[in-house]
Amino acid sequence: MLGTVIAVTVIAAVGGTGLGGLLGVVLKRESEKIVSLLLSFAAGVMIAICFFDLLPEAMDGASVRVVVAGALAGYLVVQGLNYLIDRHANPEVPHIDKAHPKTADDLGELIHANHLEVHKQQGSRRELFVAGIVMACAIALHNIPEGMVIGASYAAGGTAASSLAMATVIGLHNVPEGMAVSVPLVSGGMSRSSAVLLTALTGAPTVIGAVAGYYLGTMSPVMLALALSFAGGAMLNVSFSELLPESILMWRSKLPAFAVMVGIFVGMAIVFA
Repeated sequence: MLGTVIAVTVIAAVGGTGLGGLLGVVLKRESEKIVSLLLSFAAGVMIAICFFDLLPEAMDGASVRVVVAGALAGYLVVQGLNYLIDRHANPEVPHIDKAHPKTADDLGELIHANHLEVHKQQGSRRELFVAGIVMACAIALHNIPEGMVIGASYAAGGTAASSLAMATVIGLHNVPEGMAVSVPLVSGGMSRSSAVLLTALTGAPTVIGAVAGYYLGTMSPVMLALALSFAGGAMLNVSFSELLPESILMWRSKLPAFAVMVGIFVGMAIVFA
């Protein structure tokens, strides 16, 4: 079983960030709508699995207070890591001027692609390269708690479809992160192939989290409950703080909301089928 957990995690994490890295260097504007719908759909599936699978399963082995505390811990850990990423990566990729909004307006803002010419005028290629390396390290650390979700899902003994669905949505979630890493690396002078490879490798630490989540989940019912609730809180943060905002930034339309609903229904079907 552990071999399956590792294999699935490698495909989801390394594959997702690698795909994002590839899109970051070859992205076409019309691709944004497709990515937006995929992210919205993934958020819906993730929300459904959290509320209908992970958290109810956790409550079978612990009290409501323990589950809530575990979910809150998972949420705060991911939120803290996101804060560190923003704090340490954004200064390397400054905004154009004081009047420019500090929040992303579209996908170009999200991955800083539409700032590159200004960055080249304001800073050296080395600074852009360092920005990409900082982002890569931060995202690699960020991926560890996400790996716990996959490991805990398998440790809970749920359906194979539910565990694979969670791994898939995590892989989709990694796509924009891969784009955020590859763009400054290429602009800093790294070849496209090397940038995509390095970006893909940022997903490798997810395996550490997956193994930890799996072993914690097999220790005792209480530890399984804590692992599942922590994973649920982490995924709720990913859904509401990352996937949904990113999907809206990529395509300001009502269709992403519809994709979320479809994702929720699909997630329910996966859990209860």
